[in-house]
Amino acid sequence: MADRITGRPPKAEDEPEALTLDEAIERSFAILDRVLTAFPVVATIGLFSGGNDSVVVNHFFRHRVGAIAHVNTGTGIPETTQHVRDVVAAWGLPLHELHPKHSYRDLVLGNVLSTRGQSIGRQVWKGFPGPAGHSVMYRRLKDEPLQRLRGQIIGRHGRTRNVVYLGGMRWAETDRRFRNAEEVDREGALIWVSPIVHWTDAHMREYRARHRCTLPHQHTAHRLCTPDALPLNEVTVHLHMSGECLCGAFAKPGELNEIAFFYPHAAQPLRELEREAEAAGLPACRWGQRPPGERGRRRAAGRLCAKCDGIEGQADLLAEWRDSGLITSHQFDAFTRADAA
Repeated sequence: MADRITGRPPKAEDEPEALTLDEAIERSFAILDRVLTAFPVVATIGLFSGGNDSVVVNHFFRHRVGAIAHVNTGTGIPETTQHVRDVVAAWGLPLHELHPKHSYRDLVLGNVLSTRGQSIGRQVWKGFPGPAGHSVMYRRLKDEPLQRLRGQIIGRHGRTRNVVYLGGMRWAETDRRFRNAEEVDREGALIWVSPIVHWTDAHMREYRARHRCTLPHQHTAHRLCTPDALPLNEVTVHLHMSGECLCGAFAKPGELNEIAFFYPHAAQPLRELEREAEAAGLPACRWGQRPPGERGRRRAAGRLCAKCDGIEGQADLLAEWRDSGLITSHQFDAFTRADAA
């Protein structure tokens, strides 16, 4: 029996709760089938960040999609992007590896100017983002590439042709997702479908247990030991996140040190950008720190950033590593110092 979602999500369809994993899977397929019946869809594309939820939705829909899309934000951990490339190739699917028009570095240094509206010619952002800057980072680094792909597919046909993006949002992830996530969200010619929105954490655990190889042998890369195997991204094992976007808007204290411990090559460009921002005299010159003068906490914006707003009760990875012997107490103290660089 799966754990339950307490209460009823405001935007849930009027359907019985899926209790078993098989019921949840059947409902997921039904969600997509309803969309394909109701709209003239010309492309169904899975969105694969490399994280634990997106791998599940793409694994069991891999025979129903025409391609996979991965947004290479330019700020992420390279091993995650390589994981996506390898897995999609193993599945025999085309991969749309998308890149933002403007780099994270240019956004931080204030080199990106607005080209429309009353703000034309003004900087769209300057400095490292805190929570208030997340919506800008999301639009520029993730949403813009996906909108561009949608435009390339449908051209000028508008609502007579639709593109479906399959994502891994779930009501059980955060309070914000519980309030706002929908099974289907139509945005012009783009239809965002969240086929596992009703899955509980127990459903996810059971699906992984069914499909991930746990045999006591030398696993193949990404644990793709059998044709039906559920892939595993080592980055998610080390950091409990996909790491495909390190904009830092909702980073927790010490997060960059955690990243540097396993992936120093991913942290180094951010450290170098900190030095550039400081040399340029930008007040917001530290990655993962709330910019001076920024008050309050705005919600994370964007369908693909479900976990960016800090899940309450999230485990302290550094303490976990220390307790398991992965790092020493001295290293833990060094990483968690308030003045850690």
